[in-house]
Amino acid sequence: MSSKKASIIVPCYKVEKYLPRCLDSLVSQTLKDIEVICINDGSPDHCIDILNDYKTRFPETIVVIDKQNEGVWRGRFDAIAIARGEYIGFVDSDDYVEPDFAEKLYNTAKNNDADISVCGFHRVDVDTGKILNTEMTDKRQPFNVEEEPQRLLELNGAPWNKFFRTSIMKSLHDFEEPPRIFDDMMMHLLTYPMVKRVAFTPHALVNYIIRGDSIMTTIDKSKIDSTYKAMLEVKQVYQEIATQRLHEFLDAAAFLHLGISLMFRISYDKSADLKVELKRNHNYLDRNFPTWKADKIISKVSAKKHKGAIEKVYQARKIYNSGLMIPALTLYRFVIKHLGLDLKW
Repeated sequence: MSSKKASIIVPCYKVEKYLPRCLDSLVSQTLKDIEVICINDGSPDHCIDILNDYKTRFPETIVVIDKQNEGVWRGRFDAIAIARGEYIGFVDSDDYVEPDFAEKLYNTAKNNDADISVCGFHRVDVDTGKILNTEMTDKRQPFNVEEEPQRLLELNGAPWNKFFRTSIMKSLHDFEEPPRIFDDMMMHLLTYPMVKRVAFTPHALVNYIIRGDSIMTTIDKSKIDSTYKAMLEVKQVYQEIATQRLHEFLDAAAFLHLGISLMFRISYDKSADLKVELKRNHNYLDRNFPTWKADKIISKVSAKKHKGAIEKVYQARKIYNSGLMIPALTLYRFVIKHLGLDLKW
């Protein structure tokens, strides 16, 4: 099989309304030597018909995997296994990308010898098409992971605005039981011990669709438990292949994603006992990621130097340690319920 410059993976499930726009944006890329691997994950609508139509019209670009429903994690691994690109990108099937999405991410990776390249993105209202906000378009210098592991916190937890070196993705640890939430974040964390260099392009190349009904999504105990369990599996991978600096980074990342993001997700559920969940969360972090409170990765100096996400994590840790998380979560719950706003910290 001939190689490609990039393989772009598109999981599909109940998105027949949005899929053509997504595929149109991908078959119109200025970087021509690519493949688009689409996974029909047992979708009950007409996704497979749409995919087969595009495969007929663009046989050199579109690859279709038709399978029983197993979720996004398994679908991505099926696609990674057959990917022929030098780099792998991911696009959600209800989103769409700019014509130079692949070209800019590919050139950024190649020109900087980077294992991950990252671009900016627009958040777009599903009904009006209006751009709600734009993120990650500031100029950022590339960095070496071993020298500045804390800068990995600058990377948003979604894969759809990045290219990953394919050799890394094909070596990725697979969960026996994938987490039911936060799977994107877990995938990122699993790549980092194998990543040497990260580079950025300051252009918004992805249009990330915001649906009005997504704000109120709640998570039950089984999903929370699966997240805690998966994070311990990530820790085991780090113990086997990561450097000491990456171990310290993982503790900081555990606080960011579980101590902050997960707790805010839990606060969506008005029936959740925030005091009980926070105590459980705190004990879990202390027991399994003990340096999260320390200044080894996220210090006052590094927060002041790098600002952005690193400074936010530093400030959030101060709030957490000062006992102000319950008031913060209660306020967040009020805003979600009465104003319908999903605040971003």
